[in-house]
Amino acid sequence: MVFFVYLLECRDYTYYCGYTNDLEKRIITHNKGIGSKYTKRRRPVKLIYFEEYETRSLAMKREYAIKQFSRREKEELIKNKAL
Repeated sequence: MVFFVYLLECRDYTYYCGYTNDLEKRIITHNKGIGSKYTKRRRPVKLIYFEEYETRSLAMKREYAIKQFSRREKEELIKNKAL
C-alpha cells in the first residue's frame, strides 16, 4: 500500500498538510467539507504538492515535519517539486 503526504492550497491562500492512502478520494472529501475542520471553511482546496511513502509511519513523520515548516519553507518545497 502507498501512503501520500500532501499540501493543499485553500481558498484563502493558506496551506493544509495531511496524509492519506487514497489521495484522489481525500481531495474530494476536503472539497465536500468533510475532510477537516480547517479546510471546511476554506473551500475549494487545490492539490499543490504530494510525496509517496511505503508505510503509514513514514508518511505521518513526514507530515509532522512539513507542518513544522514556515510558509517560506513550504513554498520552497512546492517550488522544487512542481506537479
